[in-house]
Amino acid sequence: MKNIPRIFVGNNVSENITLPVARDVAHYLTKVMRTGQFLAFGGGREFNATLSDDGKHMIIGSKTEHTDPANDITLMFAPIKRTDDLINMATQMGIKAFQPVITARTVAHHINWERMNKIATEAAEQSNRNSVPTILPPIKFADLDKTNIWFADERAAYGANIKNQAKQTKSILIGPEGGFSDEEFAELDKANAHGISLGKTILRAEVAAVVAITKMME
Repeated sequence: MKNIPRIFVGNNVSENITLPVARDVAHYLTKVMRTGQFLAFGGGREFNATLSDDGKHMIIGSKTEHTDPANDITLMFAPIKRTDDLINMATQMGIKAFQPVITARTVAHHINWERMNKIATEAAEQSNRNSVPTILPPIKFADLDKTNIWFADERAAYGANIKNQAKQTKSILIGPEGGFSDEEFAELDKANAHGISLGKTILRAEVAAVVAITKMME
């Protein structure tokens, strides 16, 4: 079936089990998609599944051969006004986890993280992933382990010569709309964090995240 719906059902899903189905999921399957067949996924695996006749349970069947296209990159980022777009796009890029970091110039302090988790789930369903990225609790920049990480170094846009040297890391840090402060740059440099250039133009934070992830995947 070409456009069979994909539903995230949790990380402990397995073959030949029956699970209760949420009312909104049952409505989506029967009223919107008009089908009782779907693909259930979670924990990196995908299964054939059907909705019970009474619409109250999902019956998980055999595991499919579809492998999870997600990667093992952690995106560390300062929350921004368009955090929803950042979560959506980075999830589609296949990242494993999000780590919000409160920096000196972070202006978005009241993010609805429950909604962000829902956005990540929907993006995973639509992008053919078998997993949903984890959104970790926010931490302060001062508490971030800055060793052995990449960070998007916007100093390149002001003429600094930033070398994109290879480094064995799976973590990338993106700054807020106003960029990192001088003090934060000093801390990153002191910790030997590896700055990478995203080009000679100033990028929106959500765009910078996509470009940085692309560079890590090269």
